[in-house]
Amino acid sequence: MLLMSLLLLGSSALPAEPTPHATAVTRHTVHINGTPIAYTATVAEYLLRDDTGAPGAAVVTIAYTRDGVKNLARRPVLFAFNGGPGASSSPLHMSAMGPVIRVSEKSGDRRGTRYAENTASPLDATDLVFIDPVSTGFSRPLPGIDPQQWYGGLVDAVEVATVIRDWLKTNHRENSPKFLAGESYGTTRAGLIVRYAPYLEFDGVILVSGGGGRDPNSHAVDLLADMAVGAWYHQKVDRRGLTAEQFYQEALAFGRGDYLRALNDANLQPAGLHLMAERVAAYIGLPTGLIEEKKLKVSSNDWMFNILKEQGLRAGLLDSRATGKWCPNMQGAIDDPAMGFVPSDTCAAEDRPPPTAASVGPIESPAVGRYIREDLRFADNDPYYGVNLKTNSLWGQGIGADGHEPTTTEILAGAMKADPDLKLAVISGFYDLGSGDGSAFVKAGVPTNRLTLVRLAGGHEVYSTAFGGDQDRQLFNEAVRKFVTADR
Repeated sequence: MLLMSLLLLGSSALPAEPTPHATAVTRHTVHINGTPIAYTATVAEYLLRDDTGAPGAAVVTIAYTRDGVKNLARRPVLFAFNGGPGASSSPLHMSAMGPVIRVSEKSGDRRGTRYAENTASPLDATDLVFIDPVSTGFSRPLPGIDPQQWYGGLVDAVEVATVIRDWLKTNHRENSPKFLAGESYGTTRAGLIVRYAPYLEFDGVILVSGGGGRDPNSHAVDLLADMAVGAWYHQKVDRRGLTAEQFYQEALAFGRGDYLRALNDANLQPAGLHLMAERVAAYIGLPTGLIEEKKLKVSSNDWMFNILKEQGLRAGLLDSRATGKWCPNMQGAIDDPAMGFVPSDTCAAEDRPPPTAASVGPIESPAVGRYIREDLRFADNDPYYGVNLKTNSLWGQGIGADGHEPTTTEILAGAMKADPDLKLAVISGFYDLGSGDGSAFVKAGVPTNRLTLVRLAGGHEVYSTAFGGDQDRQLFNEAVRKFVTADR
């Protein structure tokens, strides 16, 4: 643990060593907004030392750098990862920002086999480095090494910060503008990196679908608005000619006003409860009686399992537009049809234990692995794990569990007060029942002149094309491009 702490302080005693024999370099061209962009793809393997000081794991990065840049000190570089814990960077890499994207046919599809040019990639504006933590993607512990020592918030952040530091050194990019992007649990990782690796001196942080959490007092309000736009999508409410965004904003205003006052009214009488339940029902599409029974506090499971029940369906958590078969033994978590971890068209046997992260284990993304092996020429015949739920099941039981760490909201608020140049972007989708609108950052004291809040009509993977076509990815990348190029 001491050795890991030294790394956090920027010590060069135990660097993550690049291994040239495991580096693949190829050159390509992508057309972005009609302009051809020549770039170099570099897949590199870094040896990471374990807590004893010995080589312990190989961490793989996939980097895309624009060719012909004369002044690298002015060229931004964006380091990106997803979350889980136990998720590879493949969603941000091959569904959002990379120059090549994997074409998905539906929400939760991890086995799509087609590739396409990503004409919306922000590679024209920033170099991109995608990082797969230990036990995800092609990153693996060395033979005989227990990977669980990296399965905790602090040590995971150390791992990724160390790789970032050494990538910068190896590629002579220490003076380039540096940005960090994390999605879902990756927003927690991003916060811990900012907190414990200040020597990296990031210019900006992008948090996608997470990080802000939800203030306990406003959780029900935010959730009501998210459920409302889901009900709008499934046509379970009177849309009144409003667009999805208009309906969402109206529900949010109602939630922050009359609804919140009703929740805080300890003397609310049955008649008042009934009237408020009727108003809530008009937004979220559930029966008034059920809302009354729940004392106006409807959970995500209440909504997901009832909004489409008459059709024999349930809605998704991370994307309320996704649907699966209604089953009597639903959990509302790992069986989320938006994630695709377990079959959503059949019900699990009631006499068997429900699926868990440990029982599902690692999930391969064969198309991503094939692209990295065949197109980027990286010699690795292991399965490419898009998600490793075994890692998820063991998280926090290894060295460096961070149960008492401050929240990402608190970390970023403090860091931005200390660094007048650090800026923050928070991007989320209102079809995601698991993320807020970013207002928690304002409440925490993040300087609003350096805070960008982007709320899109997407789910947890806010850039996914499964429901919105290419528009969602285009809008997401426009937000990223604008953020990294501001003031330049």
